Amino acid sequence: MGLATFKGGIHPHDKKELSADRPIVETKPPQRVIIPLSQHLGAPCKPAVSIGQEVKKGEMIGEPGGFVSAAIHSSVSGKVIAIGEFPNAMGRMVTSIVIENDGKEEWATLKDNPDYMKLSPDELKEKIKAAGIVGMGGAAFPTVVKLSPPKEKPIDTVIINGAECEPYLTADYRLMVERPDEIIEGLKILMKILGVNKGFIGIENNKPDAIEKMKALAKNEPNIEVWALEVKYPQGAEKMLIKAILDREVPLPPALPLDVGVVVHNVGTTIAIYEAVRYGKPLIERVVTVTGEGIREPKNLIVKIGTLISQLIEECGGFKDGAGKVVSGGPMMGFAIPSLDVAVTKGTSGVLVIPEKEVVHTEDFGPCIRCGRCIDACPMELMPSMLSLYSEKGFFEDAKAYNLWGCFECGSCAYVCPSKRPIVQFIRLAKSMVKP
Repeated sequence: MGLATFKGGIHPHDKKELSADRPIVETKPPQRVIIPLSQHLGAPCKPAVSIGQEVKKGEMIGEPGGFVSAAIHSSVSGKVIAIGEFPNAMGRMVTSIVIENDGKEEWATLKDNPDYMKLSPDELKEKIKAAGIVGMGGAAFPTVVKLSPPKEKPIDTVIINGAECEPYLTADYRLMVERPDEIIEGLKILMKILGVNKGFIGIENNKPDAIEKMKALAKNEPNIEVWALEVKYPQGAEKMLIKAILDREVPLPPALPLDVGVVVHNVGTTIAIYEAVRYGKPLIERVVTVTGEGIREPKNLIVKIGTLISQLIEECGGFKDGAGKVVSGGPMMGFAIPSLDVAVTKGTSGVLVIPEKEVVHTEDFGPCIRCGRCIDACPMELMPSMLSLYSEKGFFEDAKAYNLWGCFECGSCAYVCPSKRPIVQFIRLAKSMVKP
């Protein structure tokens, strides 16, 4: 029997050997942090502090701006020295809070709860909400919203996403190797909140030691199974994971995994849920993989939210032979950052440094030759060629007829295109010009 997988997809070189064997280490405390009030999907937060105010580590500094929002907390103790507009990793100016670190590492009062599994589902959700947890795989969707499905859409399965199919990135892999027990406990919390008795952990087969560790722990949990998945991009996308493990197909948008009775959470998110419920710890730090052929010492770092990417580059020995591009995330779904003076957020999974000699500048891309490779590769079974052609010609409304919103911009199409067409960029342009 073959490994679980989905139709379509691609097989880029994963390049994980650069950082896979590097244990997670903590960064030096930053002298100051710049914490954006919009680092999650949904409404931005409102400042809950003022300039000159002293704050403690873990204290709420950003109040949620609506149901689809997430609280933001200080990652250091110190003084608020500025509240203003600062660029984020995508180059947009967003309201941010700047805190000068006093070096005292004083925590706000946290509520420890050793008997957390005796709490009710509502009490568990309240702890997750108070901790400001969002999806840490990149989407940054507020977790408490995901855990509050409508009554008419019952959930029967929870899947923990340990695929980490994006090339170069190894943060989730290191968490599975170093903290597998916390992932299992986090999954049990999620299962209790949603009232389900079946949980799965999906891990790509290129992580055998992670699979072994997780299976050893799950052996004592009759309702939890660990699945080895085929190594194929984008195996870690929610819809692909559900298809591979459960053989359920999530319909095209606006349908979501909950429409087929499933909730999917990332490995890092699951650990953050455990820490929030067990210790009352808010989401103020995360593991970030700093890697690539253009960095001297690839590492997996625990980073305080608001730390500048320039500090991470410095702690990894700086650039090697000049950097052509620095990418937030991975090479497939990440994006080049405009400056190193942007902050790590809850959704920053990695920092990839690409040397100048490996950067391909394709200002003059070719015409679509109708080869169909993008159609074969598309995991959503769309026609990326038609979407990009309609967008290129400015026929944005016509692109909707080809399920424009069904594309989640994985980049598989652009990867296989012999004409090097910027298909994903064309699709993003079309999305920005029409309403869903």
